Amino acid sequence: MRLFDEYGAPSTAGDIAYIDYLFLGDYVDRGQHSLETITLLLALKVEYPQNVHLIRGNHEAADINALFGFRIECIERMGERDGIWTWHRMNRLFNWLPLAALIEKKIICMHGGIGRSINHVEQIENLQRPITMEAGSVVLMDLLWSDPTENDSVEGLRPNARGPGLVTFGPDRVMEFCNNNDLQLIVRAHECVMDGFERFAQGHLITLFSATNYCGTANNAGAILVLGRDLVVVPKLIHPLPPAITSPEASPDHIEDTWMQELNANRPPTPTRGRPQAVANERGSLAWI
Repeated sequence: MRLFDEYGAPSTAGDIAYIDYLFLGDYVDRGQHSLETITLLLALKVEYPQNVHLIRGNHEAADINALFGFRIECIERMGERDGIWTWHRMNRLFNWLPLAALIEKKIICMHGGIGRSINHVEQIENLQRPITMEAGSVVLMDLLWSDPTENDSVEGLRPNARGPGLVTFGPDRVMEFCNNNDLQLIVRAHECVMDGFERFAQGHLITLFSATNYCGTANNAGAILVLGRDLVVVPKLIHPLPPAITSPEASPDHIEDTWMQELNANRPPTPTRGRPQAVANERGSLAWI
């Protein structure tokens, strides 16, 4: 909402006639307003179906958002019966979401990255929806879960601390993919970055993160990218709000804060990009989401 307040929201009185809006996933989890977020975006999609576009993130999956906040939010706020019904319905919808977007055949947008398996755009196009994480597609897992390596000096493929079987990919992989598909740029999300956006592979990949002060601890800026007709990319930023003057106990949201605080304590947020990550635990589960 702050991004819409600052830079404008889709409306017939505004820019919707000549601007498309593309969102890169993770609409639920890791916050106490997932229901408002996904409901607003779906309402915008219904109102402007040709101009508002949503692709899928790794949290748009039942096995993930059952653990990281969305399921418990639905139950806490709607009651067990209606909450579980809503959660199931939303996840059925998530299985149909597109997995990437191609802009003017020159810029590809996805949630995670290209990982080890994705060499051609057609591999993404060939994925049949609806699709679940249980389908076992390596392409799907790479699209939703992989990350760039720490910086441009780290090439090739490396193990990803998020979990077994996941990788980070170097700038050489980015350049190879762009050359294979005649692309200028990859835009992806999936990691908190301090300035809201971060360039990689000499500018051929951008990580974009729109939530400010991720999980109430990162103190990061959020950003959107504006693309002109010439495909020049212009970042637009918003900065974290200053701390509230009143104590958390005085906040009307304090009761809702409790379950969110417990969740973050039990499943710590993904470290901001560039900061050390934990390794996968002994059970082989996903250490960071």
